[in-house]
Amino acid sequence: MTNITLRQQNIIKIMLRKGKLQSSAIHQELISSGESISLVSIKRALSEMVKNKLLETSRSGRYIVYEISTRGRIFADINSQEYLAVEPDNRFGLDKYNFDLLKDFPNEIFNQDELSLLNNATRTYHKRIKDISNVIAEKELLRLIIELSWKSSKIEGNTYTLLDTENLILKNKEAVGHEKDEATMILNHKDAFLFIRNNETEFKKLNSRNLEALHTILIKDLGVNKGLRKGLVGITGSKYRPLENIYQIKEAIEELGKTISRSNTVYEKALLALVGISYIQPFEDGNKRTGRLMANALLLSHGHAPLSYRSINEEEYRSAILAFYEINTIVPFKKIFIDQYLFAANNYAVK
Repeated sequence: MTNITLRQQNIIKIMLRKGKLQSSAIHQELISSGESISLVSIKRALSEMVKNKLLETSRSGRYIVYEISTRGRIFADINSQEYLAVEPDNRFGLDKYNFDLLKDFPNEIFNQDELSLLNNATRTYHKRIKDISNVIAEKELLRLIIELSWKSSKIEGNTYTLLDTENLILKNKEAVGHEKDEATMILNHKDAFLFIRNNETEFKKLNSRNLEALHTILIKDLGVNKGLRKGLVGITGSKYRPLENIYQIKEAIEELGKTISRSNTVYEKALLALVGISYIQPFEDGNKRTGRLMANALLLSHGHAPLSYRSINEEEYRSAILAFYEINTIVPFKKIFIDQYLFAANNYAVK
């Protein structure tokens, strides 16, 4: 992964807001923001960013014009909550599917410090599960399933408490005063996770077959059509509109599978599945749930700790995913993923 300086991040933010600019205009924007720098230094910085594929160039008459690249978008260090504080129609993000995003996605998402954190957590996890008894392993599995089913459902607006969820999964006791669909959603999470556990070898890679199988379990008895959607779907609070054409959706899933396969580590694979499925929105409902479970499927199939999302802040999650939709930045969600993986590796012992 390319190390991006603070000045380069400031340039990326300017390009996201302004679009195509000449070096003199970029220089003026930086001066206006209070940065003291010469035009020569800016041209040098821009050349370095082009070399590292953070910017692209074209010509407008005699002048070189700079524009943000897909890679520049992916590594833009944007405060997602500040960005989303602006009304959707007034945001500077994209309103359509970026066909270059998956194709140009880098094989490396995490820097060396981040990978060191993740790998150390995995080593700790492997030590913790090595000698546990089958009885403890079964209890740990149930605890993870309960907490995952609760929090993943809560992200979708489910009002079951953690205790309600425990009673439902362990005792098949539905909470009083709640819709039947809420219990169904939670139990579907349990079934989906167990399906993954029983078929781990089928989830070494993402493909349309295992993706649709997982989605079918998650939306069972919820009045949602199975299979890929055939029409438009809107996203509340976002200017982004996903693909409408089922053939393009199929191609996007294939591209996502290829991008995941060439990713360097399982962490990248899981994170990309998590955000990529949500971005494509291949189904009429249940996309984010499917993304969360597919991320776990990839982690488990490669011997890594599965995520429960228990400690996640739902508003931060929503902001990060919407920033990915509109800006294509992975940075806010990458921070969430690291926190959740470290939490999972140190709190669960699922063999």
